[in-house]
Amino acid sequence: MKFLRAVLGYAIAGMIVMSVWGEFAGEWGIIGGWLAAFAIIGPMWFINHFLGLIHHDADSGFVDMGLGIGFVGLFRDTFGPGKMEGFMAAMPTLGLVAVGAILGGIVAAKVEEHMEGGN
Repeated sequence: MKFLRAVLGYAIAGMIVMSVWGEFAGEWGIIGGWLAAFAIIGPMWFINHFLGLIHHDADSGFVDMGLGIGFVGLFRDTFGPGKMEGFMAAMPTLGLVAVGAILGGIVAAKVEEHMEGGN
């Protein structure tokens, strides 16, 4: 059940961000972006994390709402006839993001090992 609650929380955050943020920024420019961050991300963080829609153990590492928002952004325009071009165009970027995440994880593990007194 925790998984379904998390999927729901991430999906709601992603749908609201992808539906509303551009309207705010388009209407009011950079101030609209700040207003969108305050009006969307703040309440969604409160619902997902403070109220516990998305549960994380105290000692667990987790990816915050950005992952869910990113997936919604990737897939929202992909489903439908003739819409795979955008998805396929995003694959090189996603590949580089994966490489960066792997390298970042390796560096983080080495830094943590060094901080604990290792070599």
